[in-house]
Amino acid sequence: MRVLVTNDDGIAAPGLLALTQALDAWVAADPANRQAVVVAPQVNYSGAGAAVGDMYLKPGLDYVRVALDGVTHIPCFGLDATPALCTIAGALGGFGPRFDVVVSGVNAGVNVGRSVLHSGTVGACLTGTQLGMSGLAVSVQTHAHTSVGYATAAALAVAALEDLAAAPSRTVININVPNVTAEDLKGVRHGRISTAGIIKSTTAGEPSLPTAAAGKIPLTVGSAVPDLGDVSDEEPDDDGALVAAGYASVTVLRSVSEATDEASDLLARSTIHHLVAFASGK
Repeated sequence: MRVLVTNDDGIAAPGLLALTQALDAWVAADPANRQAVVVAPQVNYSGAGAAVGDMYLKPGLDYVRVALDGVTHIPCFGLDATPALCTIAGALGGFGPRFDVVVSGVNAGVNVGRSVLHSGTVGACLTGTQLGMSGLAVSVQTHAHTSVGYATAAALAVAALEDLAAAPSRTVININVPNVTAEDLKGVRHGRISTAGIIKSTTAGEPSLPTAAAGKIPLTVGSAVPDLGDVSDEEPDDDGALVAAGYASVTVLRSVSEATDEASDLLARSTIHHLVAFASGK
């Protein structure tokens, strides 16, 4: 198995180091059949989703070779690119032969609820599916930007690799881990994507059009934040609620694909005829 490792917190992030160290031991145990390469952003791209950034006029992507502490079997590179673009560069041959899976993380903060749409950690994996790879996104709850759970999340990621390799191609698994040691982890459960959002409100009261020429729109954060907010309105098997209860939440995600059933219904309705008539009259 050949593994592409990336993240959205950047090449110097402690979560990436924990993940790479765990994978280094995994590679060392069977180097003939296991390989891994780290290709991570040079800077923090949290919240970048699957964006590739303004790279259309660039002749190429700058990289630096990086030495990560305690990592001896995995080449590591910092790339001037978003997480999704790191995945693309790796998948299309910029860092050696074809990769089988992309592993992204360990992210500093949970990626639960609607935050999966905005997460650079998850976005890297979803991008990989468009290029034939399966993906594993791993995130851990944080408190004041510190975490004892990186090692727990990294160990879970390594344990999930064999299952991911055996799953159908283009499978994406999203794992969210509480900020606990492996001994204190209550278990691993399937989590449903909750309705939790990153932003709860953008008003200070009643919604209104701003009257000043310039100013600031207030933001009230929701429960899908790095340290996990109030999840009292979630069901017990929702992803955020599981993490809050001390369990690692595992969710299988689907990447972008054509909604064939919905398309058939739309094309069968009379409203599509307006588009057909417009195109025919041009």
